[in-house]
Amino acid sequence: MKAMRKALLIALYLSAGGIGASTAASAGASTDADVAPPPVRDERPPARRDGYVWAAGYWEWSGHAYSWVPGRFLFEHRGAHWVPDRWDQVGSHWQHVNGHWEP
Repeated sequence: MKAMRKALLIALYLSAGGIGASTAASAGASTDADVAPPPVRDERPPARRDGYVWAAGYWEWSGHAYSWVPGRFLFEHRGAHWVPDRWDQVGSHWQHVNGHWEP
């Protein structure tokens, strides 16, 4: 029984750490690229869902090439709005700014 409880606590600890890390990384720049991203794809969002917000897709840089990350529904944060992922040009480089919630 002790081993099962210990495994459960470890799993909870690790999952909480992952949530915190993704939340902290959700705002701010995450990736730099020397190559401009392709034009944003024209996605048609699915029908609206109560309690969710549509987050449009974006280009992700792997260090060698871009790949498209499709749009997805996110749980709505009441009192906040979703700022989508974007690429900003900084001099001759491109900087990916992660999508995030703003009040």
